[in-house]
Amino acid sequence: MGFSTDAIHGGQSPDEKTGAIITPIFQTSTYIQDGIGNHRGYEYARTANPTREALEQNVAILENGKHGIAFSSGMAATDMILKLMAPGDEIMVTHNIYGGTYRLFEMVLRDYGLIFNHVDTSDLEAVKVAMTPATKMIFLESPTNPVLQISDIQAISDIAHAAGAIVCVDNTFMTPYFQRPLELGADIVVHSTTKFLNGHSDMIGGIVLTRSDEIHDKLRFLQNAVGAIPGPMDCFLALRGTKTLAVRMKQHEANARRIAGFLRELPSIEKIYYPGYEDHPQHELAKRQASGFGGIIAFDVGTIAHADHVLKAVRIFALAESLGGVESLISHPASMTHGSVPKEAKDKLGVTDGLVRISVGIEDVEDLENDLQHALKF
Repeated sequence: MGFSTDAIHGGQSPDEKTGAIITPIFQTSTYIQDGIGNHRGYEYARTANPTREALEQNVAILENGKHGIAFSSGMAATDMILKLMAPGDEIMVTHNIYGGTYRLFEMVLRDYGLIFNHVDTSDLEAVKVAMTPATKMIFLESPTNPVLQISDIQAISDIAHAAGAIVCVDNTFMTPYFQRPLELGADIVVHSTTKFLNGHSDMIGGIVLTRSDEIHDKLRFLQNAVGAIPGPMDCFLALRGTKTLAVRMKQHEANARRIAGFLRELPSIEKIYYPGYEDHPQHELAKRQASGFGGIIAFDVGTIAHADHVLKAVRIFALAESLGGVESLISHPASMTHGSVPKEAKDKLGVTDGLVRISVGIEDVEDLENDLQHALKF
């Protein structure tokens, strides 16, 4: 089946009892049983829920995976993945990681005996040098949040597997419409379903995809044991979102390409980050391992005063956390998404006080250009 067909139908069939074409919201905490040890496939909603199962199957199909395991947020999903590790295990992490992931790794999980080695994973030689006998996982974000640095997923997967390590890729920015890391050798893919998969800024969730039965079984056990599950309404909303993922991602990217070209011509922009242009250092890699460049752009206006001016002057772009909704959002990574990252680390990575990130929505692109042109006059 094609991507759009799978997005609309994958993991879902009309309800057997009513014929409802949309998977119902099974808003229940428990299920009746017909006798001791005799149930109808469902016992308790923390363990299984038909609406959640439909979402898990749907996204697994889109990522060309075998299993999907849904969680209450992207951070809960990431936390569960790290529970596959043991004290003393080393995890190599893309150095320009999302601030919430950095906070989880450095301020929570390090206290439980995990070792995190932050490496520029866009540099394959750096990855090879950083591998040690203790390295059990490479956790990639590609493209990174917010400066859109790209790592070679296939080459890094080969390096990791040769050393007996597994690879996890946060694919939130690209979605399976543009990039499918499992096809490139990754063992695990994680998404914040809050973002592009849902696409409407009205729910919180996360999901993990894998082809490995062993990884699935461990994560399914953790899903039930820990209980960080999404509610059926959130799963329903995410399923509603994936049905239009293809058409939305096409428009997100079309608008982002045009906005990036427009921004490149403005004298008030000191630096722009978007992999769709040849001067991006990983442009060729981006073309090779993905079918598009996504809807996120970052640009540097030099000072926090200029950034503050832009954030206050926009009228269509909304100053808010998150990304991936149909509406355009604008943010200040240094104080928002990466507020937990030490300043010296932010400066080294390019997450400066003058950096602005935009999630380009699907509004009329002319209106978005006019909004930014007005805001970028200083």
